[in-house]
Amino acid sequence: MKTRKLGYTDLHLTTIGFGAWAIGGGNWEWGWGPQDDQQSLETIQRGLDLGINWIDTAAAYGLGRSEEVVGKAIKGRRDEITLATKCGLVWEDPASGKVINRLTAKSVRQEAENSLKRLEVDVIDLYQIHWPVPDGEIEAGWTEIAKLIEEGKVRYGGVSNFSVEQIKRCQAIHPVASLQPPYSMLDRDVEDELLAYCAANQIGVVAYSPMASGMLTGKYTRERIDALAENDWRKYKNGHFQEPELSANITLIDGLKEIAQREAVSLIDVVVAWVLRRPEVTAAIVGARRPDQIEGVVPAGDLELPDDVLAEIEQLLEARQQTLV
Repeated sequence: MKTRKLGYTDLHLTTIGFGAWAIGGGNWEWGWGPQDDQQSLETIQRGLDLGINWIDTAAAYGLGRSEEVVGKAIKGRRDEITLATKCGLVWEDPASGKVINRLTAKSVRQEAENSLKRLEVDVIDLYQIHWPVPDGEIEAGWTEIAKLIEEGKVRYGGVSNFSVEQIKRCQAIHPVASLQPPYSMLDRDVEDELLAYCAANQIGVVAYSPMASGMLTGKYTRERIDALAENDWRKYKNGHFQEPELSANITLIDGLKEIAQREAVSLIDVVVAWVLRRPEVTAAIVGARRPDQIEGVVPAGDLELPDDVLAEIEQLLEARQQTLV
């Protein structure tokens, strides 16, 4: 799989990265339902075997569970991958499954130390602030990440879900290596200002949820959504899976399936390659819970959609938007 340079850094990421949110399981408020750890290990290792060279996780995913699984999966293969994780979401009562936002220097420091232990590594390649919340603690949290970089415990610092103004506040303290925003056919706000700013300031962009949390895989009928586990956050907290968006999304997916069939590729190939069409985007984070799922998405990393196909997709997206106005 081809690679792209991440902003000003010396990291070269494959255009597809392994997203480890879902493998955290369903024991927290943003979980994806039950997940078998052995299956998670096999899925990560299959992704690495197929050429993926970086993994994105976070302390909050499964309240530490995702990092622990990732740590086990990369044993003996640490030199093969770039390892990214995040801070800023903490928990005080694991039994409740609730997380809270915190970016104090003390908290960020403790989170970093805990992540290093769970991942069983000496250094985190890319350490990201998960959310810019509380806004008033951004400078304190970023300053601590800069200290972790000076100490050699972190190689580069990045941010996730930040605005341009919030990125600028961090840059005044220490260079920002990357931004991790949501970006898919259903979430395009990043195109308004963020992509141009990142390109102009040598900030890499790693897009998360390019398949809109699974909606754009084409696998979710109304019946399947109703049957989602009660501890799957998408069932209640994701507007893409609920009306009025749901009907518009199903119509869009039907049109995308026709394009994929005509181009002799999969729907997932089309959806992920569309995100990667932007030169400002370094890579797309793709989650997987089974080996066959990661096998099905890897081809998208090298697919380039023709201009006429991109124009056709844009027409479908405009039509979807009109139904939601």
